[in-house]
Amino acid sequence: QVQFVESGGGLVRPGESLKLSCVASGFPFNLYTMAWFRQAPGKERLLVADIMTGGLTQYLDSVKGRFTISRDDARNTVFLQMSNLRPADTAVYYCNALFGATSDPAFDQWGQGTQVTISS
Repeated sequence: QVQFVESGGGLVRPGESLKLSCVASGFPFNLYTMAWFRQAPGKERLLVADIMTGGLTQYLDSVKGRFTISRDDARNTVFLQMSNLRPADTAVYYCNALFGATSDPAFDQWGQGTQVTISS
């Protein structure tokens, strides 16, 4: 059974940092591109960053230079280091794998997500 367990969110002030973690199970993690998505209140879920099996990364334009995605295949874990956070980054953050070379999630299952709130 595919599962994702996200953690690391919290309430921080603008300009501060957070590091999110996601432990995945139920599929061959090392064979998939992994990704972080976020969903703000009243908005659709949005792809924020992804990392291919070889380590190549891609980012949403608004987070480039501030967020870094990484992975640890030995621990089936994907990370999102977020720096210089802005109020617009406020959302629930989720991880999933990507389907092939698309931006679509590979699995219908989602974790509970982790809430990130940036406020002064």
